[in-house]
Amino acid sequence: MIQLLFLVLFAEGAVAFLLMVKIGPLRDLAMRMLDQLKTGKGPATVKTLACTMSVILLSSIASIVKIQNRGLKLGTVTPMDQVLWRTHLLEASLIGYTLFLALVIDRLHHYLNKMLTLRKTASSSREEVERLRRDSKEKEDKSLNEVKKLKDEISSLNEKLRKLKLESKEQEKRAQEAEAHVSSLQKQSEELLLEYDRLLEDNQILQGQALSLRG
Repeated sequence: MIQLLFLVLFAEGAVAFLLMVKIGPLRDLAMRMLDQLKTGKGPATVKTLACTMSVILLSSIASIVKIQNRGLKLGTVTPMDQVLWRTHLLEASLIGYTLFLALVIDRLHHYLNKMLTLRKTASSSREEVERLRRDSKEKEDKSLNEVKKLKDEISSLNEKLRKLKLESKEQEKRAQEAEAHVSSLQKQSEELLLEYDRLLEDNQILQGQALSLRG
């Protein structure tokens, strides 16, 4: 029994050491082993063993107390009782250390699983943040490109508007010149009409004089 307890204690110590110190893939191997141990019938088996060892521990403590009480009553402890007392004390100590290491291993396994879950969550959160940053950057670049296009279009429209204004001014100037030319032509036409009327009058006067001379 004591040899078996020493073996279990050393095995638990090795597992606890591997969980606390990362040595290559050994920690992952220990974690997978504990995961398998906690699935299926594993938890029930471990609880049964823990209860059995607890009963043995209580029995050993009771035997130690019994031997001590017997020695107090007799005033001396026989060599056989001393051997039994030391055996029960060693057995109780080994069982206590074994149960304590089992509890430590269980807590280490729990917190390591929690830490791995948090790391995965943090990693997925970082990936999500990076994706959002990329999307934001793409949207920002797209918006900048659209703003640039709109600015180019506005600049082109302003240039067209400026050209249209210049053409409108030129056409207005031409219209004014044409209007001035028409006005000048109308004035010349009126002068010609006046000259024509004067010539008609002169002609009629000349014709009258010619008729009078003939008569």
